[in-house]
Formats: sequence, C-alpha cells, structure tokens
Amino acid sequence: MGGSRPGAVFAYLLKQSRSVPCTTELGLALPIRWPLVGSVCIGATKLHPMAKVALKTLGVTTGEDLARIITAVGLAQDFSAMKALATTGIQKGHMALHAQKVAMMAGAVGDEVDHVAQVLVASGTVRIDVAEAELGRLRGS
Repeated sequence: MGGSRPGAVFAYLLKQSRSVPCTTELGLALPIRWPLVGSVCIGATKLHPMAKVALKTLGVTTGEDLARIITAVGLAQDFSAMKALATTGIQKGHMALHAQKVAMMAGAVGDEVDHVAQVLVASGTVRIDVAEAELGRLRGS
C-alpha cells in the first residue's frame, strides 16, 4: 500500500480493539474492513482521459468498486515487497532486473538476455560495456 497507509490501517484496527486471524487451513485470509474513500464522480477520475479508460476497463462504476481495487492493488504490492524481502532481498532482486535491462540495451535478445544478465550479476559489474563484451563472447565475435 506504500507510504503511511498500512500504518493507518493497523492503527484503525487497533482503535477498533479487534484482531483477526491472518491464516486459515486454506491459506491466507485477512477479512478486514476500514474506511477508504474512492471517488468516480469528481477530480481526476472524471477529467483525465486515461483515468476514464482505466475505470471503464476495470468496470468500475462506484466509489466502493474503486476503493476495493485500490485495496487489492495495495495488498498485492505489499505481498510482493514481503516476498522480495523474505527471498532474494530488494537490492539483489532489483539488481537482477537492472541487469536484464542492461543486457537488452547491449542488444541481447531471447535467451541471451538471461545469460548476459546472469554473468553481469555474478561478476557484480552491471554495466553496458561488460554486457556488450559478454554478448560478443556469447555470439562468438
């Protein structure tokens, strides 16, 4: 959810003096309710052309629909961040992604991208000149 929203959610739940189970036999289940306002009748959602397209694509017709989608996206981002922290770590995961982008900038395509990116990460040097050199070795030139 980013920023201070998660803290506000937990503060709200604490103020309500409620706690809820986070897991069940079937997996993660967090049935919580908190006030989140979403509006589809004023502001950027009515004026910005891309906001209009997004609402139409998502089938959003009410503020409640928008609030639910905002919540779902925020939770998905939080779970992704927790996974990154619990597995490879934010910096290592980011460097692997950056290495792939550098490999593509060097001209790598298809399976070459992963190969060059792995070499960059393993060497600890994620630079375009190193990627170009590895791509040249890979292609035999």
